[in-house]
Amino acid sequence: MSDKPTSEDFLRLADPMRRELFAHCYRMLGSVHDAEDLVQETYLRAWRGYDGFEGRSSLRTWLYRIATTACLTALDSRTRRPLPTGLGAPSTEAAAPLVEDGEVPWLEPVPDTLAGVEAAGDPASIVTSRESIRLALVAALQHLPPRQRAVLILRDVLRWRAAEVAEAVGLSTAAVNSILQRARAQLSEVSPSLDDQVEPLSAEQRHLLDRYVAAFENYDVDELVSLFTKDAIWEMPPYVGWYEGPDAIGELVSTQCPASRPHDLRLLPVAANGQPAFAVYFREHDVYRRFAIMVLALHEEGVNHVAMFFDLRLFDTFGLRAEFPAGSEASTRK
Repeated sequence: MSDKPTSEDFLRLADPMRRELFAHCYRMLGSVHDAEDLVQETYLRAWRGYDGFEGRSSLRTWLYRIATTACLTALDSRTRRPLPTGLGAPSTEAAAPLVEDGEVPWLEPVPDTLAGVEAAGDPASIVTSRESIRLALVAALQHLPPRQRAVLILRDVLRWRAAEVAEAVGLSTAAVNSILQRARAQLSEVSPSLDDQVEPLSAEQRHLLDRYVAAFENYDVDELVSLFTKDAIWEMPPYVGWYEGPDAIGELVSTQCPASRPHDLRLLPVAANGQPAFAVYFREHDVYRRFAIMVLALHEEGVNHVAMFFDLRLFDTFGLRAEFPAGSEASTRK
């Protein structure tokens, strides 16, 4: 009987790695939809070439090499995916009309379930660290040139040796070390960093989130403002403006939010980028309809960052209901 590997062997061995490869492509591309496409391409290329896989590296390493090459090729024809904070200075007039840019390919949040981050369950099933997919970090990665981005992810996230990275990206080991040094220098200006550990939410943080949700749903702007840190940031793609400080955020909510009375908004918890997040629904008559996906970053002093994504397609990405009747048991799931 031949020991030559078969396509059935490949599917059995490779399928458990799908979510971690998706997380890798997401870090590279900043898009859930692009990452899904590249994972599919990776598996197709690997399946076609599996007969020639000689086992000189692990199957996981081989798949990551294919995925990285596919991502670098894709990035040749794509522009980076920023958040509004990556485009310039904060807006000074929170009450001014919002400016939308539908041409920018904005960074997308990722559901924890797609990226292999689980809040509970078997720890062995957790294949992606929360640190490595936080929104601020993924946004910062998008500002690195693609090959620099790949080197940093392979070295500092996946902990590959420099020689392995050199082979994967087609460079010398010396070039990899040089690129890594430059990438680390640029990323050192970002907070949080890869070295920061994400701890489970404390009782105080859970209480803070409860107050935050209540303030939003009760349209209590004063309470909401009190929950932000003094350097808090609010941004909301596809609108290009972003806002810094509790007073500016409070003015923004007071003047730009379509809510005008308590219970116009409902915030239902979801999990995105290893951070607290909410699916926001807006009441229209007797129905709550999908409105935005909100991702939060917390510091000890309060809410430090809010990114509110108005791309309604994200509700499908998160497997969320488009609407539900007012007065019913609030559930986001389809």
